[in-house]
Amino acid sequence: MRFDDCTVGTIFRQEFEVSDAKIRAFADMTGDNNPVHLDDAFAAGTRFQKRIAHGMLVASFISKVLGRDFPGDGTIYLSQQVRFRRPVFPGQTVTVEVEVLERKEEKRRLLLRTDVINPDGETVIVGQAEVMKED
Repeated sequence: MRFDDCTVGTIFRQEFEVSDAKIRAFADMTGDNNPVHLDDAFAAGTRFQKRIAHGMLVASFISKVLGRDFPGDGTIYLSQQVRFRRPVFPGQTVTVEVEVLERKEEKRRLLLRTDVINPDGETVIVGQAEVMKED
């Protein structure tokens, strides 16, 4: 989608699989080796009763959407707010949902709702981002 086609109310959705391989790669890349993400036995004793994905791994899917798909190439990420509401488990497919809330024409900026939804339709991340178009 082109930046100029992003009007208030426009919604874009994209699915992402939260695989065990992605969780382990994220842990390796960041050094976040918290056993709640990596160790089945440890995670079984937590409130979640099984391993959970890193919240920032799941939030990083928002970055992929904004930078490559909606609004897409040439987009500069200015800010991102996230609130983690529910866990995401290995093997789940989540949907990133982005909605244009406001256009700031004079600055070529968009204010976006950036939520992530689990397979049960529950919002796992509530977010908001501001992006600008690089000419």
